[in-house]
Amino acid sequence: MLIQEGDKRTPATDLMLASILAFVAGGVNSAGFLAYHYFSANMTGNVSMTSDHLAVSQLDLALGFLTIVAMFIFGAFTASILIEIGKRQRRSNIYALTLIVEAVLLILVGLAVALSAQPLNGVLVVGLLSLTMGIQNAASTRISGSRVRTTHVSGVATDLGVGLAMLLGVSSGADRLAIVPRLKLHLVTIVFFALGGVLGVIGHQLLGGVSFCVFAIPLIILSVRYLR
Repeated sequence: MLIQEGDKRTPATDLMLASILAFVAGGVNSAGFLAYHYFSANMTGNVSMTSDHLAVSQLDLALGFLTIVAMFIFGAFTASILIEIGKRQRRSNIYALTLIVEAVLLILVGLAVALSAQPLNGVLVVGLLSLTMGIQNAASTRISGSRVRTTHVSGVATDLGVGLAMLLGVSSGADRLAIVPRLKLHLVTIVFFALGGVLGVIGHQLLGGVSFCVFAIPLIILSVRYLR
């Protein structure tokens, strides 16, 4: 699942990867929002909030949202650098290593939140969570040839609507066979992102910052088999 790239991948491996990573993204996003009222995976909303606060001269709030966006971009940049280095060194497990980096960061953030005697700065915490989401989204995008985008729900929802319209417009069985797997992938991504969001809220209510550590577990389980 974390070795083959692009067209070498099967729809089944893309489906499994999308379900696991979207679940993690939805959980981290919702838990972070419940705790700090910032989204770590919703860059569309964060850019919009930056514009809104700039328009009314609330520069401190605008800077907070802009920082979260910048951290997401930095996460994607970091993941791409790691992947490029891994490819040059011919490491077939570079995607697994990249997701392990994400998992470690989630665990560190979760422990910092759980063990801190004082409430941590919300922009700092969500910014670090956004960093992990940027890492994840870049890794899933690159390994799948842009088919799997686990944090970009607005784009996935758009693709789902477009795909449904195309499905209604085609008549040949071959065309339908080409469209249906993509629709399944988009639908699974949205469903598991939402499911992760529900469990993220419940998990944070029960466990607090430890919930971020819990959402690192699927990443570790997914990646550890490729580390040898």
